[in-house]
Amino acid sequence: KEASSPSLGKDRADTVIIGGGCVGVSLAYHLAKAGLKDVVLLEKSELTAGSTWHAAGLTTYFHPGINLKKIHAYSIKLYEKLEEETGQAVGFHQPGSIRIASTPTRVDEFKYQMTRAGWHPTEQYLITPEKVQELFPLLNMDKVLAGLYNPGDGHIDPYSLTMALAAGARKYGAQLNYPVQVTNLNPRSDGTWEVETPLGIIQAKRIVNTAGFWARDIGKMIGLQHPLIPVHHQYLVTSSVPEVKALKTELPVIRDLEGSYYLRQERDGLLFGPYESEEKMKLEESWVTNGVPPGFGKELFESDLDRIMEHIEAAMEMVPVLRKADIVNTISGPITYSPDILPMVGPHQGVRNYWVAIGFGYGIIHAGGMGKYLSDWILEGEPPFDLIEVDPNRYGKWTTAQYTAAKARESYGFNNIVGYPKEERFAGRPTERTSGLYDLLKSRCSMGFHAGWEQPHWFYKPGDETGYKPSFRRTNWFEPVGREYKQVMEKVGVIDLSPFGKFKVKGPDSVKLLDHLFANVVPKVGSTNISHMLTPRGKVYAELTVSQLYPGEFMLVTGSGSELHDLRWIEEQITRGGYKVEIENVTDEMGVLSVAGPYARQVLQKLTNEDLSDASFKFLQCRHVKLSNIPVTAIRISYTGELGWELYHRKQDSVPLYNAIMEAGQKEGIDDFGTYALNTLRLEKGFRAWGAEMNCDTNPLEAGLEYFVKLNKAADFTGKQALKQIKEKGLKRRLVYLTLDTDNVDPEGNESVWHNGKARTIVIGNTTSGCFSYGVRQSLAFAYVPMELSKIGQKLEVELLGKNYPATIIQEPLVLTEPTRMRLQRKGESPKM
Repeated sequence: KEASSPSLGKDRADTVIIGGGCVGVSLAYHLAKAGLKDVVLLEKSELTAGSTWHAAGLTTYFHPGINLKKIHAYSIKLYEKLEEETGQAVGFHQPGSIRIASTPTRVDEFKYQMTRAGWHPTEQYLITPEKVQELFPLLNMDKVLAGLYNPGDGHIDPYSLTMALAAGARKYGAQLNYPVQVTNLNPRSDGTWEVETPLGIIQAKRIVNTAGFWARDIGKMIGLQHPLIPVHHQYLVTSSVPEVKALKTELPVIRDLEGSYYLRQERDGLLFGPYESEEKMKLEESWVTNGVPPGFGKELFESDLDRIMEHIEAAMEMVPVLRKADIVNTISGPITYSPDILPMVGPHQGVRNYWVAIGFGYGIIHAGGMGKYLSDWILEGEPPFDLIEVDPNRYGKWTTAQYTAAKARESYGFNNIVGYPKEERFAGRPTERTSGLYDLLKSRCSMGFHAGWEQPHWFYKPGDETGYKPSFRRTNWFEPVGREYKQVMEKVGVIDLSPFGKFKVKGPDSVKLLDHLFANVVPKVGSTNISHMLTPRGKVYAELTVSQLYPGEFMLVTGSGSELHDLRWIEEQITRGGYKVEIENVTDEMGVLSVAGPYARQVLQKLTNEDLSDASFKFLQCRHVKLSNIPVTAIRISYTGELGWELYHRKQDSVPLYNAIMEAGQKEGIDDFGTYALNTLRLEKGFRAWGAEMNCDTNPLEAGLEYFVKLNKAADFTGKQALKQIKEKGLKRRLVYLTLDTDNVDPEGNESVWHNGKARTIVIGNTTSGCFSYGVRQSLAFAYVPMELSKIGQKLEVELLGKNYPATIIQEPLVLTEPTRMRLQRKGESPKM
């Protein structure tokens, strides 16, 4: 154990990191290694105090998500080399790991995960029961149907890992100071910080909160309520087991998913840790209300074996040698959970130069990769790759302490639940963030959760099988969504789009700001366009609709999940460029209804004296109108690609507006539709979606967004120079449009795309989104493939649930948009529907 020296060392720093667990120390290591001078880490007691020192230390390549696989892979590769680099042993064991499937649904889940891993460099195999037994001979094979095997997985000693990272951080020039408690944080007008400690004040260019379960207390110092809560996690260690001792090689880690526990070898014994159900699990709620007890550092909670008894029994059944083993140690310690179990990593909206890396339920496997990810972002001004799912700004004022507690219970209890496509989780819902129509619609549809909002996915009719019935194949919503699709294509439909993020921008520099922010031109007064914010490297940071309502006054609209993600980026650009503008977030005050379909004009015209004819109210125009005497901002645009308007209005007017529209549309057979039908409609039109076809991993040229990118406009918009270089070099891959011949399963994005080459069939790309097209009765998908395989007519295969289905690249779109059909009709051509 190293001697600590409580001193500040310096009174100025570039970056002050608050908290010396494995995540904070990893960030210090990565920043210093990348050459950043003046990195100071402050730890109130000693390194690893909190959750790091007592962690079980599991490391795995597996993650059900897409982007986090990269974090896991980087961590493992780093840990393999750390001892050599720093001279510090890390106790890294890599016997591999096996997830056990003991139900047919679980086998489906493994197949679903295999197609998501196929286009990543990580090794992952679906293995037979025989192979499972060969790798883990002490298993009772009665229930084992298959295994998901990741070679290279294992476990590491968390204390040794942190000390090795600390040695590396010091070697590259970072200062790690402890015990030094941060007592207060003062933001200065120039965006820098004063960090107060009992030993004096440090001035910092930026601060990073990596304080583990103290992160809430640090956030409170600057008026933020980080949605975090400590959970009690227990694991048991046995004495030596003769059958384990007799083995020649270390056992792989197993995760018995139905039993909801992990089990690994610990010297000659076994270590195992369960995740008990949300009813039985325990939160430390007093720490949320009263703060963490002042002296708490390397303490543990009282263990409670009764709480985990059913899991102990399940483990004894699966690994019978456990029955005879003596438990020599029970660890019950605090782990910090965010509502959805994923950490919060990145810069925080609403506070300048305040970054977080907090809420790590799996801090050991995430520490290496997140340290690198955050270090790259800090140094380069943009994230190295897309990781929107850990954006701290996915939470907002609606994430109350009650919500956080309910969600953390559920997330902990659901640790090993089957991960279905289109998964919904119901704890803590609804939040206080509901649209004006929620009470009216909630019993008539299946609601989905979007950034705190409830939004209709699909609507019920008599005879439907209602409710949430998740499946890897077509399920109860399949026919109803087809019905809603037909409704919009043939008549007229209404959808609640209130969750959109909505900002008002005005001021003398507003046009100049938007010209700098967006790759598209600034729309004229009374017009709307689709615009993209790019990063300096030319990646797509965001897609918004931009409308100039009055001279110099704009409304910006983004997807529900990007609200604060986009707002933070815009605010940062305003501050950096010194633009004289005001930006106001009006997301919660405004409702949005969209009316779409061939009769949309006919229905809305009954409610207003304003001329809605094509000649008078053109596509992509916006104006203020009164509908049934309710003031709305109407934009002629629709993500369905059909004739339609989006109607922005005060939230309190949502119900009267909706009722007036439904009343007016009786003769035309008006009805509701939800986001599932909307997704099908947009895919048939070839519309891209942010977060799928484009994100911080893609540039707009490969995503087929050239139409919206004006490289010849005068303004030097962010990313313009990078894009010019990308264009000059030529693209390596491109987004293509596929039809698939499937059976009872449809693509939804992130599946492996295969090509049957000369020598063998190999994975050459991935889908980004997909669905069933009710128009051509075939599956449809977008996919990224290499340029040389991107021609119309190219035959490929898409892997769904363990089977490769034939796919063909077709000319997009499948269905022309309504404005295009009208234009062709005027020219006397017959458009394809």
